[in-house]
Amino acid sequence: MDMDILMAPIIIFMVVVAPIWLILHYRSKRQVSQGLTEEEYSQLNELIGRADKMAKRIDTLEAILDSEAPQWRGRND
Repeated sequence: MDMDILMAPIIIFMVVVAPIWLILHYRSKRQVSQGLTEEEYSQLNELIGRADKMAKRIDTLEAILDSEAPQWRGRND
């Protein structure tokens, strides 16, 4: 009796879920192995530029705070 209850979900899994899972898995593996597209590469370079600008701004802000409020780093607000 217990085996009959489990057979339907197992069959549904094997017929429907498993093939879709395998197809999506190998499709994503193929996309990862192909590398970045030109659009992704340009987006990555744009993000790198933005990160560099933000790092410079943070350094500037920290320098201003160091000169105007030297104890700001020790605060835990």
